Parts: sequence; C-alpha cells; structure tokens
Amino acid sequence: MPEVLPRQLVFRLSDPERRLAGVRLQQDVRLPGEQLGFTRSEDGTWELRVPRPGVDRMEYSFELQHEGGGSEWVTDPANPARTRGAFGDKSVLEMPEYAPPVWLAAHPPRGPRRELALTSQSLAHDVPCVLWAAEGLDDAAEAPLLVVHDGPEYDALASLTLFLDAMVADARLPPLRAALLAPVDRNDTYAASSAYGRALALGLVPRLRREVPTGPVLGMGASLGGLAMLHAQRAHPGTFAGLYLQSSSFFHRYLDGQESGFDGFARIAAFVDGVTRSTTTPEAVPVVLTCGQIEENVDNNRLMTSALQAQGYDTRLVENRDVHTYVGWRDTFDPNLVDLVQRVLV
Repeated sequence: MPEVLPRQLVFRLSDPERRLAGVRLQQDVRLPGEQLGFTRSEDGTWELRVPRPGVDRMEYSFELQHEGGGSEWVTDPANPARTRGAFGDKSVLEMPEYAPPVWLAAHPPRGPRRELALTSQSLAHDVPCVLWAAEGLDDAAEAPLLVVHDGPEYDALASLTLFLDAMVADARLPPLRAALLAPVDRNDTYAASSAYGRALALGLVPRLRREVPTGPVLGMGASLGGLAMLHAQRAHPGTFAGLYLQSSSFFHRYLDGQESGFDGFARIAAFVDGVTRSTTTPEAVPVVLTCGQIEENVDNNRLMTSALQAQGYDTRLVENRDVHTYVGWRDTFDPNLVDLVQRVLV
C-alpha cells in the first residue's frame, strides 16, 4: 500500500527484473507534472514521494514506460482498493480523514425501474431513459421528479438510486421518481446547445409528465451535464423547480483557457458570460452547486454562484475535498440533495 505521511505520499512499484524504463503517477489532484516521475532504487523498486494534496481521497493509476517503447496505464498492484470510473478502473488512496457516506451501507427496499426511449422533434435521435420510482409509490400518485443527465452513469458509479431509496426509507425524502437520461453525443448536446435545451424543456420533460403523474421537476447533472441543466432552465422558465449541479463546466474565457480547444468552448463561454453579466433572470429557483476545492472548475463555479445569488437564486455552493469524480459527487448527496428537494417542496 502507498504510505500516507503527514506531509507526503509515498508510492512504490516492484520491478526486480528491471523491465521498465520509467514509471509516472497519473492523477487529477493538481500535483505538478515535473514531480510525477518515479525513481528506481538498486533493488529495482520504483519509488515516488509527492506532497500530500488537499483531498481526503485520491484516485490514481501508474503509467508504465517500457524499455522497447510504448506505455500503458495500470492500477497499483500493491493497493487492492479500486473504483470504477467513466474511463475505467483506478486505484484509490483514502486519507485518514476520509469516511464514506453512512447510507452506502444501507439495505433499503429498492424501487422499480423501467426503460423508455424519449423522443423530441428538436433531436434526430431518441434519448434512452431509465425511469426509477420509490418502492411502494403508486403508479397513479403524483410525485416529484428528478431529471438526471448522465443518469445511468450516476447510478452505476455514484449509487444514485440507492441513495434515493435510503432517503425515502428513512423518511428524509418523500416518495419520488427519477428519470435517468443517457447522453447522446454529450460533448455537443450538453455544451449549451439551444436545440438540446429546447428538446429537454419542450419534448423530454413533457413526455415524462405524460408518462407518470408529476409534481415539481428538479434537474441534476455533473460537468457538462450540469451546465446543460442551467442552460435549459435559463432558456425555458417553468421547466425546473430546482437544480443540483456538480462540478459544472461553466467555462469562462479568462478562467478556463486550458479548455479552449474543446469544440463547444466558444458556445459555453458565451452562455456563461451572458449569465454572469446579467442583472435579471426569467425565473430564480433554488440551486445547489458542488465542486472539489482544488479542481479546475472551482473558480468558475464560485463565479457562477455569485452571479446567480445576485440575480435572486437561492444558491448554495458546497466545496468538498475531492476532485472531478463520481465518488466525490456521491459524497455530497447527503445532506445537500435532500435539502434541495425539501426547499423546492416548501
């Protein structure tokens, strides 16, 4: 296992046959690139000492550089702790301060789910959806609806419906439903696309309302999915009664130059600039934003929080000691998502 020292982390990789030309640490916790190369000792063990980053848990992998050329990314063979991610498994190092959410160990009654294909005249493709409902919720009963971008990944990688099941079982949330929307070409449709925003507000959400009796509708998303939710709410007042936005990609011309090569950057930056410069809003709704304290998006999320608050949104920013990961997003659900639903229902 890696060593966690008061000010350092120590990683080691055994290579007694000296097959490797080099090893580098792959991470997203803002460690400088020049500090990530391992040093090989006389017995063939590769070792790296880095400053302890400002997070309570760290996802990482090793880049193995082969003598004959080429490289590959692998998990740490000395560390059995793993986490699934959108781009494969990573090793996990938990600091002494970290504790997983209590609800992860719960065994609540699990709610039923069914698959739908949602259509809209504004989109050339169907949007796959998994419609979840709290256990025991009558099909004819009206209930709040949580519409979630990247919903199937949220469920698989952040245990979203387990959380909802647990909160309903504990009576911290009322019986509700969630529409887990799968992305289709997310780098385009979630990047402040007017066509997608129109489809979401005027096609997908109304279809869901026809499918099940629906009270207030809340929107949820992370990264580009969070950006797309705010974009739709601004363009189509009355669609969402509240928003839960995590590490949203509120790319700003001056704060996020490193993202300027992304195809949707100009469109996103224009939208963000319009929101942050506006002095009014068509409809202010309760909003929770969450973001890692040291991730690249934190400054643009702070800027967006201030802008929305100035326009009358009941906006709260939660910064946690993680970065741009599904587990980091999961760890903020309680109590923040519960509080948002309760504020909307008051």
